[in-house]
Amino acid sequence: MAQIVLDPANLKKAMRHLAKVDPDFARAIKEVGHPELRIVPSGFGGLMRSICGQQVSVHAARAIWLRLEAAVPSMEPADFLKLTDEDLRAIGLSAPKMKYGRSLASDIVEGRIDFAQLDTLDDTAAITMLTQAKGIGPWTAEIYLMFAHARPDIMPGLDLGLVIAAQHLKKLRKRPDAKGLLKIAEQWRPWRSAAALLLWHYRRNMPDWSKKEVQTVAKPIVRPAAKTKKKAGKKK
Repeated sequence: MAQIVLDPANLKKAMRHLAKVDPDFARAIKEVGHPELRIVPSGFGGLMRSICGQQVSVHAARAIWLRLEAAVPSMEPADFLKLTDEDLRAIGLSAPKMKYGRSLASDIVEGRIDFAQLDTLDDTAAITMLTQAKGIGPWTAEIYLMFAHARPDIMPGLDLGLVIAAQHLKKLRKRPDAKGLLKIAEQWRPWRSAAALLLWHYRRNMPDWSKKEVQTVAKPIVRPAAKTKKKAGKKK
């Protein structure tokens, strides 16, 4: 049986489903429209790109990634393992990221992470396989499966952006934790990946919630009274 993927046609189907089962999503779609699909490379390159982006700005991550692509055009793990510490430092990888990259490459070369087998596994088993590698945590594995393998029913509960968006979409007084978000997301099955896309999209279109809006009461404008010039009296 072919695995369902979150492609453009299924994204539209998912949006109809989410709007039907959740009035808040129906409102969000009216306000901000449909999200766009995101696609990232699969295999070693896709996971390595996530490692490059850990704890640095988007611009810094892109610069590191472009240098890595230039150094390893094939983006094959065996070729990555040929790079020296000096090579990796020149690319911009920190010592931990060098360690993570080599651990990931070794896991793939030695067969502990098998991308062909990955597509035959359910989400939980696929995440377990990916998180064997140092530097690949649950969030990275979930994001990778969503965007590189188009898994349709992933909800990264540890994603702060999703938590904040869900709080405001649902008008919750308290921000939910990861378990709370996953509980809310149960009604969004089997399209939780599409729900995550819509929440990210909604958050980018939300007003700035980081500052409280200051409501000001218009006060009447009081202008100083104009000074009247005394007319000079005629001298008698």
